[in-house]
Amino acid sequence: MNYTEMTKEIEKLKKEKDAIILAHYYMKPEVQDVADYIGDSLGLARTAAKTDKQTIVFCGVDFMAETAKILMPDRNVLIPYSRAGCFLADMIIPEELIEYKQEHPGVPVVSYINTTAQIKALSDIICTSSNAVDVVKSLHAKEVIFGPDKNLAQYVADRLPEVTFHIWEGYCQVHERITTQSILELKKKYPTAAIAVHPECTPQVTRIADFVGSTTKIVDFVKNSDKKIFVIGTEIGIAHQIRKKAPGKRIVFPKATPLCYNMKTITLPRVLAALKKNQFEVSVDKNVAAKAKVVIERMLAASR
Repeated sequence: MNYTEMTKEIEKLKKEKDAIILAHYYMKPEVQDVADYIGDSLGLARTAAKTDKQTIVFCGVDFMAETAKILMPDRNVLIPYSRAGCFLADMIIPEELIEYKQEHPGVPVVSYINTTAQIKALSDIICTSSNAVDVVKSLHAKEVIFGPDKNLAQYVADRLPEVTFHIWEGYCQVHERITTQSILELKKKYPTAAIAVHPECTPQVTRIADFVGSTTKIVDFVKNSDKKIFVIGTEIGIAHQIRKKAPGKRIVFPKATPLCYNMKTITLPRVLAALKKNQFEVSVDKNVAAKAKVVIERMLAASR
């Protein structure tokens, strides 16, 4: 069965099973093309929270599908590949966070959405790369524990110098590999280009960028900018939506083009199989989910 036939079959099954397909920007182009909604973590959470569909097929990594299940516990949430994990989310575990909280009593925990349900349940509020600054501001706190992404934490800390940050030492493998040298080499080659990067990049990279933002914000920046050429510092999957929404713009990526291999494990055949066989259903412990839902909803309220 070729991609065209698979796409037709997926569209048919979506209607039969009252399903919606949500996809992150880092998905393969053919997966994005069958999705009903494509977005960053904040947009995906908001869409999952308000859908009236009975089945949610989540084309992303496991913490994203977990978030959808937490927000909509009565829905059938499927992930097309059961081992689509996240290196960053695995860099913080509940026992370590509990110990860290004991070392900093009374300090609120701001956890990146790139975490497991258990970590969310131990947090005071969740944030995404799109709303992290606003989320920390909403706490009106003198100090916060922020994790697990040290680069996003530093990006937020630079913008809120009045707040003391206790930063977890985690990072995203993809964005950590984007170097200032690789960005500046492209800037030298394309001197009129604007540099747009994700806040998961290192501080050295974000500080030389013309624009720093979530995947959705990067797409919008390219679309709305007067510039014609852009150096992009994030996972290459974003290129598909930029080319669709800003067809007249040229985008270039660093030489060692970053790929998230976990995201790329979600393929069109696996999306079809998930719908056809109702396989890889996501489940979250009820007690954990109840606690996690409260802090996710706090985030959604803070970012409205």
